[in-house]
Amino acid sequence: MLEMDEVRFASLVEQALEDIPDALRSLMDNVAIFVEDRGEDPDLLGVYEGIPLTERHDYGGLAMPDSIVIYRLPILEMCETADDVVEEVLVTVVHEIAHHFGIDDDRLHELGWD
Repeated sequence: MLEMDEVRFASLVEQALEDIPDALRSLMDNVAIFVEDRGEDPDLLGVYEGIPLTERHDYGGLAMPDSIVIYRLPILEMCETADDVVEEVLVTVVHEIAHHFGIDDDRLHELGWD
């Protein structure tokens, strides 16, 4: 497995977020992004939990934030180089943010983001 500490990995997640166009990033609403080592499914790279923007009709003012979690260890296990990690972090961040915008896995596959 490729080695990368939590701080370096978190900085790659931050960079991936910065790489998202400002116009799109500014539309994100009430979502927190976290980095964890691994989720319940050991092969899962990331997860979005919340109410997508397309379904927030009566969302309310005191709603807990949605969350996006990027899982460090599964990404490191699947990558051979540091450049591979950078690319996979970007793809995973974009994938989970797309769910925040109401885009499902089938559409992401059609767009080449799988």
